[in-house]
Formats: sequence, C-alpha cells, structure tokens
Amino acid sequence: MTQERAIRRDVGPFALMLTGLGSIIGSGWLFGAWRAAQIAGPGAIWAWVIGAAVILAIALTYAELGAMFPESGGMVRYGHYSHGSLVGFIAAWANWIAIVSVISVEAEASAQYMSSWKWQWAKDLYHQAPGGHGELSTNGLLIAAALVIVYFLLNFWSVKLFARSNTAITLFKLVIPALTAVLLMMTGFHPENFSVGIHGEVHSTDFASVLTAVAIAGIVFSFNGFQSPVNLAGEARNPGKSIPFAIVCSIALATVIYVLLQVSFIGAVPREMLANVGWHGIDFSSPFADLAIILGLQWLATLLFIDAVISPSGTGMTYTATTARMLYGMERNGTLPKILGTVHPKWGVPRAAMWVNLVVSFLFLFFFRGWGTLAAVISVATIISYLTGPVSVMTLR
Repeated sequence: MTQERAIRRDVGPFALMLTGLGSIIGSGWLFGAWRAAQIAGPGAIWAWVIGAAVILAIALTYAELGAMFPESGGMVRYGHYSHGSLVGFIAAWANWIAIVSVISVEAEASAQYMSSWKWQWAKDLYHQAPGGHGELSTNGLLIAAALVIVYFLLNFWSVKLFARSNTAITLFKLVIPALTAVLLMMTGFHPENFSVGIHGEVHSTDFASVLTAVAIAGIVFSFNGFQSPVNLAGEARNPGKSIPFAIVCSIALATVIYVLLQVSFIGAVPREMLANVGWHGIDFSSPFADLAIILGLQWLATLLFIDAVISPSGTGMTYTATTARMLYGMERNGTLPKILGTVHPKWGVPRAAMWVNLVVSFLFLFFFRGWGTLAAVISVATIISYLTGPVSVMTLR
C-alpha cells in the first residue's frame, strides 16, 4: 500500500464543514470582541465585517485549489505546484508556522480563563497586565502543556476518532456563543455605549483603528480555521463539492456569531466602567465570563468557564490534525525528511509529523505566555502566509 492510499477518505461534507467551523470558533470568540473593542471601540463591529470579507475572498481561492488538488496538507503544496521548489518551500514554512502556533494559543486561552475560577490556585494561573499582554504563570503553562498533550492523543489513533469527537464538540461550541450573545443583550444592554468613542469622546468611526483591530486584535486569527478543510482534503469524500461547501458555510456561520458577540460585548460593558476608563481601559482576564458575573449571571459564567476548555480544545485538536498533514505535504514537496511523510498503516495518520508539532507547540508556549501576545504574532504570520494562495490560483488557472 502506498503512502497516498494510506490516507483514508473518511470525512463527509458536513463533518468537513464542522471541522472548519470547529477550527474557526475557538479562543477567538472568547477574547477577540474584547481586544477589538479596546482598539476600535464600537467600530469593532465593522472590523469583524471587513475581516470576514477579506478572509472570504482569500478562502475562495483556496477552495478552488483544494477542489483541484484534494491532498492532505494541501496548503503547503500549492506554492510548490505553481512556482517551484524555492517559492514552495518559503510559502509552506510560512503557512505551517502560522498554523502550528495556534495549537499553543488555544491551550493558553483555556488556562487563562481558568484564572477567573473562584479557587486561589486558579487565580494564580495568570498574571494580568494592561492592554491584554498578561502572562501565564508556571502552573498556568503546565496546564496549557497538558491540554496540548490531550489534543495530540485524540489525534494519535485515527482520523475517524478525530472526526467523531470534533463533530460533538463543534455543535456544543456553536450553542454557547450564540446563547452568550443573546443573554447579554437581554440582561444588561446599554445602547448608549455605541455612541462612546475610543477615548470617551462622541463616537465616530476611526477606520485606522478599525483596520488595526482587523490585523492585531485576533480577528484574522479568529477566521484562520477555514484552512482546516483544505488541509484535510486528502481525507474528504467528493472533495470537489465538499471543500467549497465546507469553507463558505463555516466562514458565513462564524461571521454571524462573531458580529452578535461583538454587539453584545459593547452593549454589556457597564456604563460607569466605560465612563471611568474608556474602551482602552476595559481590561478583563476572562472577558465574557467577567461580564456575566458583573450582570449577575453566575450560571452563565460557569457555563463559559466550561466552554473555555471545550471550545479552544476543539480548535486545538483540529489544528493538531491539520498541521500534521501539512508536514506530510511538505515531505512530499521534497523539503523535509521522508520519515515525516510516513503514515501509520493501520490508523492512517502521520504520527512522526505529529511528534514534531508537539515539540514546536511546547516552544511556542514557552516563548509566548499570554493569549494577547501570541494571537498578535499569529495574526501577522497568517497575513503573510495568505499571500501565496491568490497568486498560485491565478498561475494554475
């Protein structure tokens, strides 16, 4: 049996769409609305709309490429096909680095949300700092590292186990953000917050701040998961139809959820807090859970603390799967050792590549110890990695 055949086509279109949506709805919704509001105030709503439009335009090129070349780790193959080994090598590494780092940031998000639990040991997991640049403590990093290992083990056995567990997690992840947005709007919504500018002045849309929020507030990062269906194309049934369906539907559904969450966050911030510190000074370690506690919705805060483990974990689990397929694809480009292209004959997963990603994930945990810091790094790396897709699709046409 060849390595190409060892990769099994077991993932249907709905499961593939949930894989994309499960990658998109991760830690971004837990922190993105807060960071965007800090930077752009009420203009953060436009930031999500602009971010979605830009990402959809880019994603459509990858949907076309994925349908043309339905291969595992496809995101690292297209530059090689269109422009040869040198450009392919640079593009593949940029793309892999942008995505493998997400495994770490999802684990950090869960540990950071745990710091708002009522127990003292939990409060010591994260040290808050102005501007969302706090850091996890040593214990917080250990919890994040343990979560990374869980993501690894859930992918280690088979793609079927991954797909089944991801479907259940994603359905849960869709319900909680939607419920959070609705309850915050029903319980403590202040329409006058939308007339307050970034520094407390009367609001007028500052497009420079809006575009800054798109780039560094975690908005681009929050949509990054559309790549997962492309990287799992080698395991998709009928990829010509299922990949475009999965990409477009996952982005559309995520956009609706993100905009609702941003509107609810802006409206739920207490008026006195906003009057005292302005949008720049709104600082939370667990944004939506902290708002729920302020509004007296303790049960919602508890549910959010649970989801803060499940939601990022679903995304981290998906990225553990897709980044292993990316290394598999890079080996097939001829730029990595052959062992990284080895697929387990029984379980159909590239285990050697998974071990490499585990080590790299630990390195990202060590050097970038807070969600805000690592999300900003990932956003910039992601924008760079997207440059090759549109160029490749025009060349290959």
